[in-house]
Amino acid sequence: MPQLRADLFQVPDYASLRAAQVSTHAPRFLLLYGSLRQRSFSRLVVEEAARLLTAMGGEVRIFNPSGLPLPDDAPETHPKVAELRELTQWAEGMVWCSPERHGAMTGIMKAQIDWIPLNSGAVRPTQGKTLAVMQVSGGSQSFNAVNQMRLLGRWMRMLTIPNQSSVAKAFQEFDDTDRMKPSAYYDRVVDVMEELVKFTLLTRDITPYLVDRYSERKESAEELSRRVNQNKI
Repeated sequence: MPQLRADLFQVPDYASLRAAQVSTHAPRFLLLYGSLRQRSFSRLVVEEAARLLTAMGGEVRIFNPSGLPLPDDAPETHPKVAELRELTQWAEGMVWCSPERHGAMTGIMKAQIDWIPLNSGAVRPTQGKTLAVMQVSGGSQSFNAVNQMRLLGRWMRMLTIPNQSSVAKAFQEFDDTDRMKPSAYYDRVVDVMEELVKFTLLTRDITPYLVDRYSERKESAEELSRRVNQNKI
């Protein structure tokens, strides 16, 4: 195969998929929701997810998007932007839950994702981290928002788990204390969080190997060659 750089080509190795050192700290999860209403059902679903993740041994942070500026309408040093980016680097997995509005995720949800950079210096804050997507709807069940968030998760180089949750007529699914009622919708949220924890525990210690790419090894080698062989300035 003359197209290949033989020195950079690697055969995937099963042994490398077993972590040399297994993390012992609780898996860390960042949860985002997409509505600022006083009774935000996407926030209430996220709070139920947080309870479940905590019960499964996880450490959880929920980001409050209130006060987050529109993308490009404030410097990266804005306190809410800095908070979001710090939490993104801290997390090993994420949950995104948005209402469906006009057949799509909300602008509030998209703004949070847009503030998360693909690169921050030498660090890629989301690459190789796990992601679960969920949505709430005011009417019948739909999957437009979760499908959009799956596209964004792929773009952010995240490992989006197969399962997902879509809660129809969300206003009927919570009691007067804002707790989710027993239902098939609640059971699905449990399923999604269970799967997220499993995928996170499975991948978090081998993320560098999972996201290592031939094209990037080649690009790095070519950049190094140019730097080493450059003429004297």
